[in-house]
Amino acid sequence: MSVSELMQTMDYGPAPESPAEALDWLAGHGNRFGLFIAGRFTEPRAGVEARNPATGEVLAMLTAATPGEVEDAVAAARRAQPKWAGLGGAARARHLRALARLIRQRARLIAVLETLDSGQPIRESRETGEAQAERLFHHHAGLAQLLEQDLPGHVPLGVCGLILPSTLPFVMLASMAAPALAAGNTIVLKPAERTSLGALLFADLARAAGLPRGVVNVVTGGVAVGEAMVAHPGIDGIGFAGSAGVGRAIRTAAAGSGKALGLHLSAKPPVIVFEDADLDAAVEGAVEAMCSRGPAGGAGARLILQEGIAGDFLVRLKARMAGLRLGDPLDRGTDIGALIDEGQRDHVAALVAEGAAEGDLFQPDGALPGRGAFHPPTLVSGLASASRLMQAEVFGPVLVSTTFRTPTEAVQLANDARHGQVASVWSETITLALDVAPRLAAGVVRMNGANLVDAAGVGGLDGLTAYLRPEGRGRGKRLKPPAPPRQGDPLARAERLWIGGKRVPPSGGQARAIHGPRGQVIGHVGLATREDVQAAVAAARKAQPGWATQDAQARAQVLCTIAEALSARASEVADLLRTMTGAPGAKAEVAQSVERLFTWAARAGTQAGEIRPGPIRGTALAMAVPVGVIGALCPDEAPLLGLVSVLAPAIAMGNACVLVPSEPCPLAATAFGEVLEASDLPGGVVNLLTGAHAALAEPLAAHMDVDAVWSFSSADLSAGIERAAAGDLKRSWVNHGRARDWWGAEGEDRAFLRAATDVRTILIPWGA
Repeated sequence: MSVSELMQTMDYGPAPESPAEALDWLAGHGNRFGLFIAGRFTEPRAGVEARNPATGEVLAMLTAATPGEVEDAVAAARRAQPKWAGLGGAARARHLRALARLIRQRARLIAVLETLDSGQPIRESRETGEAQAERLFHHHAGLAQLLEQDLPGHVPLGVCGLILPSTLPFVMLASMAAPALAAGNTIVLKPAERTSLGALLFADLARAAGLPRGVVNVVTGGVAVGEAMVAHPGIDGIGFAGSAGVGRAIRTAAAGSGKALGLHLSAKPPVIVFEDADLDAAVEGAVEAMCSRGPAGGAGARLILQEGIAGDFLVRLKARMAGLRLGDPLDRGTDIGALIDEGQRDHVAALVAEGAAEGDLFQPDGALPGRGAFHPPTLVSGLASASRLMQAEVFGPVLVSTTFRTPTEAVQLANDARHGQVASVWSETITLALDVAPRLAAGVVRMNGANLVDAAGVGGLDGLTAYLRPEGRGRGKRLKPPAPPRQGDPLARAERLWIGGKRVPPSGGQARAIHGPRGQVIGHVGLATREDVQAAVAAARKAQPGWATQDAQARAQVLCTIAEALSARASEVADLLRTMTGAPGAKAEVAQSVERLFTWAARAGTQAGEIRPGPIRGTALAMAVPVGVIGALCPDEAPLLGLVSVLAPAIAMGNACVLVPSEPCPLAATAFGEVLEASDLPGGVVNLLTGAHAALAEPLAAHMDVDAVWSFSSADLSAGIERAAAGDLKRSWVNHGRARDWWGAEGEDRAFLRAATDVRTILIPWGA
């Protein structure tokens, strides 16, 4: 074809990237890989084939780890961990910087190998793979350097098991390995079965960077290997990136184990386009979300379009999709590469066929390559929010769309998925965009941009704390479960429940006697049921949005009025505490409870977000937003102080809560309900349900309208709560039946602040 003909058609010419360097690296290992344990590769065995999904060619043979080999990897990591942590942050930073330099030097090898292994276009491998991985290690080297100064009193978790996804495997490896290593943990990596080569190359780089033996270990294989890691008692923390279904299974399996969990769950990110948006730019953002393998669109994307521009937008989008290039992932002009394997391609095709029966299907004309796991770019418009294709993780180049009329409706549609990672808002009206962005249930919200996420630029210390624990915390003495309640007078008048700002009788009409330290009956309380949990959660859900929209100073003033009302009744409440417990410190407990309320009033009025450097010409605004509705089992050992210590941070940060007070000493909560009556707290923000912790824990933890569940109960209910909370992937914070120092700093530390808030990072670009 002549130059003049090319100028007429403007067709792309081929621009292939040579695979020679990656193939040479594979050949240097004999195209066979063992496991990487204690600084060396084990003898390879036949196990799993690594195939190029674009051609079907076998790249290498990988070893499937046995349970014994997982044990060996964990043991090697355990042996290496004390020395690695003992090096100190500055020494670990030097190792991480060495790794970052090697990633930069071997950037082309990493990108080509990832493209061969996963089928993603080479352009994406270069731009979002090695480049972000290098920045992540440099960034966390800096955090490691400052760790002792910025986070004193924190120690590593120990050994972390990291389970990687098949999409963007190298950058996701870096996003979990860098903070884990910076914090002083050693790691056992388990890459996705079909995309393991990048993790094995990382092992080579870690060895070349001089990391001590056992600090990095890699075990390959299928689901059984991941299950063995989750169940292993020698692993202190699990990091997982992948589908929500697998994440739910991991949370269920790890329930009650005490392992720290960090789940990076894929979802269909919402792309909200308002009628005043730059439509051409928004179309490019939608296409990037469709083509991206990362959090911007790895599981597909949901277009949420304002009705007035939906038709025009879809016309422009279809024209843009018709020009996308699908083909050889190693060609630098390719927009859409191959899916991970033929099974995934067939799964995507089945989901699209189901969605096409409910909406309007568009796929550009053009033949697919003759071989490989390719799927055409697809748009299905006019779907209802409940449609399976609208909700399901697709992991293919598929866009779905629906429409909205008002900003509130757009937020509701966008939040119709609990575990969102990212979202984008397209509007030229900054006041509108900044109003909508914090209300979206997503960790990162982009304004007028698509692939702006750079974890090195927006993570700060937040990501590092997931791989640390406070020194000496969480290892308190084992609590003694409360004694079974004794029979009381069934005709006695019982204290009522506190729901929606009113005293109401328990729905079951049941009560139990409360006995003093000498066995005397000192009162009766109602026994809450599942129906009462439903009513209390409904009241909290109704009250929470209005409470959260009050400014921080207004919430602080309400907390101050509660503190003052409690102080005014200090003598009466102290006498009640003394009668229930027989302990001499009742007066001090009331005084400490008053001070704790004032402490959280101060934090409510002074808590602020951050401006962080971002990877864009603009800024990253990190905002702490309320979790929503929190259900909590309060401690038995400090009936009033424990209740206040749980309640105060929750409502100070804008949450509503459903609290189950101390089981043996619940009369402190009923007295506190009278204090709430004398305050300015809106009805429904705090709800108090007396009864057995064991009976109320599961209904609270499993309730779909509860956003987080906490347990400080003396009864060891942690495993059951974590299993129930895994059903809808809500946050859980449990004590595993161990005591907390409610009188000291542990009773009001920043762990409560982190548990009561989510951080929204809003990326705001600027410039003409």
